[in-house]
Amino acid sequence: MLRNTKKDMTPFAMEKKPVKQYPFLLPLIWGGAWLMTRRYGLKIKKVNMEHLRPPYLVLSTHQGFSDYYIAPLALFPHRANYVSDMEGFAAFGEWLYRGIGCIGKRRYVSDIKVVKNISYALHKNRQIVAVFPESRHSNAGTTAYIPKNMGKLAKLMDVPVVMLTVHGSYLAGPFWDEEHPRKVPMRAKLECIYTKEELDRAEEEEIQRKIEACLQYDEYRWQREEKIAVRYPRRAEGLHMALYQCRACHTPFRMNSKGCRLFCESCGAEWEMDEYGRLLGEKNAPAAIPDWYEWERGQVEKEITSGTYRCELPVRVEALPNAKGFFSLGEGRLIQEEKGFTLSVQDRELFFDHRSRESVQTEYNYRGRGPCIVLSDKDCCYYIYSDSPEFNPTRIQFAGEYYYRGGNGVSV
Repeated sequence: MLRNTKKDMTPFAMEKKPVKQYPFLLPLIWGGAWLMTRRYGLKIKKVNMEHLRPPYLVLSTHQGFSDYYIAPLALFPHRANYVSDMEGFAAFGEWLYRGIGCIGKRRYVSDIKVVKNISYALHKNRQIVAVFPESRHSNAGTTAYIPKNMGKLAKLMDVPVVMLTVHGSYLAGPFWDEEHPRKVPMRAKLECIYTKEELDRAEEEEIQRKIEACLQYDEYRWQREEKIAVRYPRRAEGLHMALYQCRACHTPFRMNSKGCRLFCESCGAEWEMDEYGRLLGEKNAPAAIPDWYEWERGQVEKEITSGTYRCELPVRVEALPNAKGFFSLGEGRLIQEEKGFTLSVQDRELFFDHRSRESVQTEYNYRGRGPCIVLSDKDCCYYIYSDSPEFNPTRIQFAGEYYYRGGNGVSV
């Protein structure tokens, strides 16, 4: 990981125009993507793409890290720009990351400069631009929140809209254990859902509904339908980060996992994750991972509506203001309330309004440093860690999404 040794807080130059992928890097991009996906037997199906040429807007599902390798192969032989989070610029260096076509963005921060850069790449550079509306890898194998402005973005860009949908990426590297990839077949479909003429005739609301429908997935259901067995013996390890509350006794923060077992250290309830992603227990009812995950969301919402939800924790904070890397801000305190997050660190108090961010960036083991959440403004990303047993990114994310919706109970 790059370290910002001089603690340079100069904000990243979001206004800097994107470039076309450097031609001499294209063989490395395509060759590297092919090598990284070879073991998964990736198959790509293209629908209504025969006569389509750049520029066009690609909206892609975002199940896992492998999506970054699948997209260049799906779009081959054309170059593309990719809207990407700031950490990539720090990890690979700004020159290289811009050179492979990336457009910088801070997750869950609205920035007109990013929209202008997408437009510039499409209309001035005549490039494909790929956007991942979910903004993060899938926590439980299902679609994350889709921003409600995707239809508006498509109309504003006024170019054909293409969907890239992927299966197998999450199963091959679930977000709660991306360090140990599983051998799972990957399938992708690249489909033009709106030509420019069709887009002109469609209303924003209609486009939004179609985009959201196309981005829906349930990887565990797909796994069962395709009869894909995951025989990795430690396939459940890390799952307790997503499923942090016991379904048997309802105790939070006491779940753990080992091998293919998920268990509660409070009541002793135990489930075995079978080769098809099902959670089976001798004394406990079988459970589906996405159902458990949504049950937890409901529990958090009950806590909020009853007035018992509380999140006030000691934390450690690292700043990522630019591509020069991370540096420590030291210890602080994080409070999450209905109005937003308050982060106190280095005699400063930073406020992050829930109404301005549709979700919370979660990390379960960020670069081997443990679980964290990331709160960003236009000038900096703050990576927030805690040793408290009550610090669970999933729970904080659920609360943030509920507060963003204004407590209206509409499912995300």
